[in-house]
Amino acid sequence: MNKGMNSGKPQKEPFINSFVVIFQNEEDCENIYFVAYSLWKTKFWHPFFGGSVIPFLRLPDFSKEFNTKASLMMQEHEEHQKNIAALKLLEKKEKQFHENINLINDLRRVILYRYSKTK
Repeated sequence: MNKGMNSGKPQKEPFINSFVVIFQNEEDCENIYFVAYSLWKTKFWHPFFGGSVIPFLRLPDFSKEFNTKASLMMQEHEEHQKNIAALKLLEKKEKQFHENINLINDLRRVILYRYSKTK
C-alpha cells in the first residue's frame, strides 16, 4: 500500500494504491512478505512519508530503503527462517482465534434467539 497511514503494509493480493512486486516462486514471496510485514508493523516507513493531508510513500524511497533493509534482515539466513516460522505460526494461531470468536458469537446468538422464542 502506498497511501495513508498504512503505507508500506504488504498484502497477498494487489489492490488500488499499492506497489506490486512479482516473484518467480512462492518461497521468495513468503520470505519478502514477512520482511515487508515486519517493516510495516514497526513503523519503519513513517519517516519516509510525504504529503500534508494524506501521507504517501514514494516508489523511489520504497525501492531504495526496502532493498537495503531486506538484505540486512535476511543476511543471517537461519535466524531469518526461524523468525518467519514464528510469524507464520502466530498468523495461524491468530486466524484460529478469530474463527473461535466467530463461533462463540454464533452460539451466543443461537442461544439468545432460542431463549427469546421460548418465552
